[in-house]
Amino acid sequence: MKKPFYIDITKNNLCKSVQSVVKITLLIAASCFYYACKNSSSSTETLSCSEFTIQDFSPITNWQKDSITHKTIFLDYNNANSGFIIPSIKDVPNGLFSFEFEIKNNTSSSQNLYYKIYYQNESYKFEEFDSVSMAQNVYAEENFYGSWENTSTAFKKITVANDNNFHKIEDAFRIVGNPRNEERYIRDGENNRWQRNPRVGKYSFLLVVATENDLKNIPSYIQNINQKNKEHFVNPYYFFRYGGGKDLKATIANTSQTELKAIAQPNLGAGIYIDGSRFGGEFDNSNFCATCGQDSNLYKNAPIQQFINYVDISTKMDNIPVIADILKDNYSKMDYNWNRSFYSKEELIPTILQTSKHPCTTVFSDPIEKKIIIKNPKTKFGEWKKESVGIITRHGFTYGKYRVKVKLTELLNKNNVWNGLTNAIWLITQGGGEWNFRRNCNKDGGYMATYWGGPNDKRVPAVDYSEIDFEILKTPPYCPDNVFPPVFKNTGDNAKNNSSWNIPLPEEITNADGSVTVACTNWDMACHEPKNFGVGCHPVPYQNQIFEAHRWDHNYRALTEKKEESDDELFGAEYFYFEIDWRPTEIIWRIGAEPNKMRVVGYMNDQVTSIPNNQMLLIITQEYHNTKWWPGAPYSQDNLPFPLNDIPGEIYDLTIE
Repeated sequence: MKKPFYIDITKNNLCKSVQSVVKITLLIAASCFYYACKNSSSSTETLSCSEFTIQDFSPITNWQKDSITHKTIFLDYNNANSGFIIPSIKDVPNGLFSFEFEIKNNTSSSQNLYYKIYYQNESYKFEEFDSVSMAQNVYAEENFYGSWENTSTAFKKITVANDNNFHKIEDAFRIVGNPRNEERYIRDGENNRWQRNPRVGKYSFLLVVATENDLKNIPSYIQNINQKNKEHFVNPYYFFRYGGGKDLKATIANTSQTELKAIAQPNLGAGIYIDGSRFGGEFDNSNFCATCGQDSNLYKNAPIQQFINYVDISTKMDNIPVIADILKDNYSKMDYNWNRSFYSKEELIPTILQTSKHPCTTVFSDPIEKKIIIKNPKTKFGEWKKESVGIITRHGFTYGKYRVKVKLTELLNKNNVWNGLTNAIWLITQGGGEWNFRRNCNKDGGYMATYWGGPNDKRVPAVDYSEIDFEILKTPPYCPDNVFPPVFKNTGDNAKNNSSWNIPLPEEITNADGSVTVACTNWDMACHEPKNFGVGCHPVPYQNQIFEAHRWDHNYRALTEKKEESDDELFGAEYFYFEIDWRPTEIIWRIGAEPNKMRVVGYMNDQVTSIPNNQMLLIITQEYHNTKWWPGAPYSQDNLPFPLNDIPGEIYDLTIE
């Protein structure tokens, strides 16, 4: 076979070549992408229809050239505040993927052909076809798919001679946020692509080539993915695989064998940014340094921010006036019982659970070991405080497998007394209001309007609040009804009679004395739409396990499952892994000593709870909870000492894939 003719339209001003229709009137003009005549194909074999033939579609030719079908790219966090770009200019010099294919004209005269490339995230998507309605899945328009960055650039034109030769076409594209250029994410003329960041996971690539006559039968809302059909977007993968596009006689649509996997793995040693608004008004910046603060480098490149917990006034306590290191001082159950029994009301310390007033004093980014250290600060006599500490990511995603490698504080000492802290790994809404609204809830008035509004809060069709939690603490393991054990006996006031005040814990607590509760929660804002929405305790089966899910009442905003695990295993080793696998129709919580040794400790799907579909951030905290939030907890926060020493936790790795 003769060497293919070749015109590279990407050399001069490559970005413009991606965003504009190119016309070349020699043998070939412009660039191209393809899908299959009559039937879609996932091979790179030659595909033909009567008018033309295509072969050797390669969607990424300038990245990991030694890998043909499986390519991997790590998202570039440098200067990513305006959104992730795949690839970045650090990955390839021009920040664009090159793609190519070959085409041959099968007719007796030169002809104009038209092509377009599409991409779609395959890891976190809804199937395009609904076998019940025999139409597009109503949620397939939520999938993350795109094409040319300028959506008004529809199919590109090429002119192919009838010389019986294959001609190589090269072009370029990139994956960006808000790929449909939706108005929802555009404000004051600025396209806030970061508000719909590219998803992690695997991407497929679909090339469509059509004749001029067939092009007339490809709707404008497929050619320009910014447009809607009857108020809804139509997924081009649906159109060409299952819809009208599959019946076009002179159109080839081809899905490449090549997949690209995108992974987010922020450098934890790249610094911590301080958002001054989180600290309110003026604040102490005396601890700012090269790795923690507000300088321009940290603003642009730090992937992590210091997290400040919301302080609920309901956390007001009258705390025992004791300072101790519960973990190291062999603080016993007898110590706990004595201290909760024999301090007068006048001696107790009125306080609320606190957060840092001095940024960068309790969070540290280590650029050498590329890790983050957090510390709950110690208390001095007269400076009474139980202070929560944590970090939060700065760049949001929708869906993903969030896996962290951590060494958080042990929660129980040798006597299995709790230190009062909750280790939490959790996702929370990126906020923002309408641009980040969850999918509408259309039953019984919708969602509860606010996170803190209480049972009498109004209901609304859409909210931006979402949260998925790991919370690990000392609390009863079972699924509670409105009335439930354990029954704790009241203490007496006879200090000389040990049995009067040193009362043992109930048997159902001591049976799991060395264990902590891993609580897995999805805040669905009490949307009643799921088919099996329920209250009280109800089973959720998954992979030969039964998880007991619990909701207090029909207006309660969260669904929780619990699993008892060894405190020594989770927090006594050098490190441990926690994973939240957030998918469009289910959430899976896993833990394990290594990534390949993970076990499931929680599972929910869209039949029992509303799965969030908005953009969220990851938080890791060591926080003091009000134990009133956890009825039946064996230790009350106000009867636990203030910390004598700093309580450290270390975060070694965060991977989202």
